[in-house]
Formats: sequence, C-alpha cells, structure tokens
Amino acid sequence: MKDIVFCSNNCFVLYSAAVQAKNSENKESVPSLPQSPMKERPPKAFHQYSNNISALDVHCLPQLQEKVSPPSSPPIMFPPAFEAAKVEAKPDELKVTVKLKPRLKAIHSSLDDCRPPSKKWKGMKWKKWSIQIVIPKGSFKPPCEEEIDEFLKKLGTTLKPDPVPKDYRKCCFCHEEGDGLTDGPARLLNLDLDLWVHLNCALWSTEVYETQAGALINVELALRRGLQMKCMFCHKMGATSGCHRLRCTNIYHFTCAIKAQCMFFKDKTMLCPMHKPKGTHEQELSYFAVFRRVYVQRDEVRQIASIVQRGERDHTFRVGSLIFHAVGQLLPQQMQAFHSSKALFPVGYEASRLYWSMRYANRRCRYLCSIEEKDGLPLFVIKVVEQGHEDTVLTDTTPK
Repeated sequence: MKDIVFCSNNCFVLYSAAVQAKNSENKESVPSLPQSPMKERPPKAFHQYSNNISALDVHCLPQLQEKVSPPSSPPIMFPPAFEAAKVEAKPDELKVTVKLKPRLKAIHSSLDDCRPPSKKWKGMKWKKWSIQIVIPKGSFKPPCEEEIDEFLKKLGTTLKPDPVPKDYRKCCFCHEEGDGLTDGPARLLNLDLDLWVHLNCALWSTEVYETQAGALINVELALRRGLQMKCMFCHKMGATSGCHRLRCTNIYHFTCAIKAQCMFFKDKTMLCPMHKPKGTHEQELSYFAVFRRVYVQRDEVRQIASIVQRGERDHTFRVGSLIFHAVGQLLPQQMQAFHSSKALFPVGYEASRLYWSMRYANRRCRYLCSIEEKDGLPLFVIKVVEQGHEDTVLTDTTPK
C-alpha cells in the first residue's frame, strides 16, 4: 500500500479525527482507507502513529508547506460555513475540535441572495450628441414668419412693439415717399419747411455740385428747373438728371435713369441709353451709396423768418424747451419804449417754456410767456400751466 500524502495540516487533522471516530463506533482497529483490491497489513508509519496518538500534541505537529494545485484540479470541499466539527473519543484517545472560519465569498454570496434583484437599464444609457438627433425623420418644412407671428399672437405672452408710423415725407424731385435704398435714391435731406429731397436725386442734378465740406449747392435752382421738365421714362415733372451728350434733350429722374439703364460715370456725368457706349467702361459707376456727411446749403436765417412770419399756424418752431407761437410786431410809435440795449419787446410776442415747477421738486410744467401793451409801456405776462392746479398769472413791467 502506498503512503498517504495530505495537502495541508488541517486536512491531516480532519482525516485523523474521522478515522478515530469510525474506529470507536465499529470497535475495529482497521482505519478507513480507500478501498483497494488487496487487503494487507497497515504500513509501519501508520502503526507507529496509532500507538503514539495518545501522547501527541496537535500544536507540535510539523506544519507542511501547502502545495499549489493546478487550476484544473477540483477544489477541496470543506464543511459548510459556521459549522464546527466536534469529535469526542475515549479518554485514552485524542479529542479534537476544529472551527473553520467562514469564507468571505460565501458571506457575500449569502448577502446577495437576500437582496432584491436590481433593475437593469434597457437599451443605451447615453448617446453621443450629433445634429441628427434633433432633426426629425421624414420631410420637415420650417415654419415661415407669418406662421410664427400667428402662433405668438395665439399665445398672448409676447410683447410686440407698436408698428413704425408710415413716413409721409415725399421727395420734391422723384415724388417717392420715405427714405430710399442706400444704393439708390438714399436718405431724405431737408430743403425747406416741409420740403424734402433724396440725396442722390439732388446730387445727380445737372446744376448741383458738392463742396469739400459736404454741402450741396444750387439745389433750389435745380428744383425750380425740375418743376418745368418732364421725365422721358415716367412722363412726370421734376426730372433734373439730363444726358451729357451734346444736343441730347433726354432728361430723367434719378430713379428712372437707373430703370432706363442709363450709364453713370465717376466724374458725375450720365449718358442716356441711346448714347451710352456698348459694353463696360473703365469709369463707369455702378454703386451709388453715400456714407459721408452731406447736407443742403441754404440761408437758415431767411428760412426761420419765413416760418415765424407765416399767418397760418400749421408748423411750430421749437428750439430746445422754447416753443415759438408768435413773433409779434412793433409800430413806429412803439420803438422808443419797447426795446432795451440788448433786446426788442414786440407786442403780441408769445412763446412757451418747459421748465422746473415752482411747487414740486424734480417736476416740470409749462410757462406761457407773452408781451402786451399797457399805458404805452410793455407788460410781461407769465401764465403757469401745471396739471392738478389752477393757472397762475404773473405780470410785471420788466422781463426780470
């Protein structure tokens, strides 16, 4: 019979305890060895161990080195966790008590069995963003501006600004309302009281020229001539841009000249379709935008005087917070008493001034100032008009 080799000290102790327990029950001296076809006497080493087992101390047993078993070998089965193997024998035999420590893996597996099964996510937990995610599948037509406006009106939660009032200013040359395109008639310039002209309509007139400061000269002269000239394209009055070919009488509005495909040059000349060269020209001008400062040269003093002296009160002349209503007049017999070293006091003068209130702080009210005559001397009257109070009238013989 071959010698028995144990894998560890624990295995050897367990095997010995099992053999002794079996011998005590069956009262036989033969150890329970693996069955073999030949029954022979126990080996000498085992016989000596059986005789000296009563005097053997377990702690004095030699500690064998554990051999690493290959991965393919089956694992050694131990008793269940938390179970103590207790073996009792006769007083003359060895009494062994073995307690095995529980495996951590077994503890974790038992705890996992008690826990409820965790929920598993179906599908993908996250996606890498791409533009294809937000684009709906199939044909998609983006809403137009009218549909968006209608949708916002139905919501009733949007604040829409008031529509811009229509510009009723009309060019006295081409008769078109409002500012024109930048690459066209361009913006409106003031020529006189309620009289407007497009920048390019005035600039491309035959009589008009521009100074280095940006002033347009002879615009009024071009207007007087244009009121008598008819456009060759639209057959309306106000045409001021003529063909520069000698003895050519074709004349157009600036906008009509563009529509008629006239040719403009950089030296501020123009040729009608009948006299323009074929093809392109080096000096041809195809862009008419003017971003520099341009204004109409005029006599402002005469213009203000004409505004103030008009009998009809259709327009109001205002300078800052001072609004003129009437200039008044002075008769020859009043000149002696109705003036000072610095000012004149015309009778009938009337103006309004928006100034700080004499009752409340940080509040303005209207002061209506006028000049009257009393006993051959000027009388200065100030009427205080303030909301929530009666009108207060203050009078004095001096303006101070």
